[in-house]
Amino acid sequence: MGNNKLKLWLPLIFSIVMIGGMFLGYKMKEKMPVTARFFSAERKGTVQEVLDLISKRYVDPIKTDTLADAAIEEMLSHLDPHSIFIPSSDLQEINEDLAGKFEGIGIEFNIFNDTINVLTVLKGGPSENAGLQPGDKFLKIGDSAVTGHRMDANQVKQLLRGLRGSKVQVTMLRGKEKKELTITRGIIPLYSLDAGYMIAPATGYIRLNKFSETTYEEFMEAMQKLKEDGVQKLILDLRGNGGGILQEAVEIADEFLDGNKLIVYTQGNHIKKQEFRARREGIFEEGKLIVLIDEGSASASEVLTGALQDWDRAEVIGRRTFGKGLVQEQYNLNDGSALRLTIARYYTPLGRSIQKPYDKGIESYNEELYDRYHNGGMMNADSNKMSTGQAYHTPNGKLVYGGGGITPDVFVAMDTTGISNKVAQLYTKNTIGNFVYRYYVDNMDHFKLFANPAGFEKGFDINNSIWNAFAAFALQDSIKINMLSEADKQFTARRLKSLFARQQWRNEGFYEVNNVNDPMVIKALEALGE
Repeated sequence: MGNNKLKLWLPLIFSIVMIGGMFLGYKMKEKMPVTARFFSAERKGTVQEVLDLISKRYVDPIKTDTLADAAIEEMLSHLDPHSIFIPSSDLQEINEDLAGKFEGIGIEFNIFNDTINVLTVLKGGPSENAGLQPGDKFLKIGDSAVTGHRMDANQVKQLLRGLRGSKVQVTMLRGKEKKELTITRGIIPLYSLDAGYMIAPATGYIRLNKFSETTYEEFMEAMQKLKEDGVQKLILDLRGNGGGILQEAVEIADEFLDGNKLIVYTQGNHIKKQEFRARREGIFEEGKLIVLIDEGSASASEVLTGALQDWDRAEVIGRRTFGKGLVQEQYNLNDGSALRLTIARYYTPLGRSIQKPYDKGIESYNEELYDRYHNGGMMNADSNKMSTGQAYHTPNGKLVYGGGGITPDVFVAMDTTGISNKVAQLYTKNTIGNFVYRYYVDNMDHFKLFANPAGFEKGFDINNSIWNAFAAFALQDSIKINMLSEADKQFTARRLKSLFARQQWRNEGFYEVNNVNDPMVIKALEALGE
């Protein structure tokens, strides 16, 4: 595979890892003030003295806030890759993601040709209650006309979001008809559980995309339903899960481990050793368990996987995880920004530190995944192994290592089908997403004939008519998909089908359809005897 293909595709594969999904710690304090441990009011530090002098004496006008932010970020760059400064402009969205909810109207939207289009509407949410439908176009939000001029997604969010119970008047275009609607804003969940369903007889599947304040609750609701359906074996999919609140991972681990088994412990220079143990009877302490991981699984995902692997409770399938074993605590600062500071390391029950080295600098640290790819770590089992750290033996005698992520028990190579320049362009230009949305809206009545994702998977195919329509649509973006290899065509057709399912049933639909041809899921089912 050439470097050009790599440059196009790998940012998509690793996006979750690179946008900061692993900067999350075990105790996210919402209202923690800056304390005297960090700053003293009695005497100004040198950094503050310099900022004051620049503010009072510098030759040109300058924003000292911008300088201060840059100084803080430079200081943190000399610590570790996961101690970060969060500007006040970003803090609300980050905290909402951790909380697992925000206040708004409950839609997904995209902007096509300077027009805001409704992609999906949250079932039972404020927008559905007000009568919005996929395919609707916004003309006005409140008193603001929002069509015919450029707006970015953040500007639209600012107009749509607001306090629960507040109302927003919108003017929509549905086909050729204008509609005036009033939406009463509410609490909108940010689900961390993408899918939970019976994937085979007596076999359940659960996929978690992060560990927020609601993850354990979502997990238990899904498990209760699976238990009612007779689950005896389980696939827990943590691929691409960059972590989150450690306590949520601990609670889930407790549901799989019996007795008072150690799950994880944390320790730092200023933090005493703190152990987290199983403390109650779990919902799935017996029965075969498979955990799926990849290079995007990090932090709390590694805590959960490490505990289950160390106690021989689960068979781990996939590729070596990211390798993030540092714990952060968030301190809110006086100007509305926040410092997320590494305060401890975490260790698996056997004493493994999962953290990979960062002594060569943050840039080198972030490029480690690319290096792993170039060195074959995602393509063959031997290169995937991490055997330079300290070795440990599980109770059953299995050899495991620390120092650079969690190595799976069974390796599954990255599926490189579809990683051609043209297929990559379908994503970088969002050609495939735009086509799926528009085709779905134009043929909604046909899609509504399918009652659930399982029926859709069996009864819907990407026929020649759909493929030809997609080829004509892609040509507008200068992409000739009929020039694709047969393998790439099959990959793209399967992805189209999965995205149509997502359009109708959100992530649950996507994964239920996509898993049918997912190599790692297939390997897990084989391991379970399905």
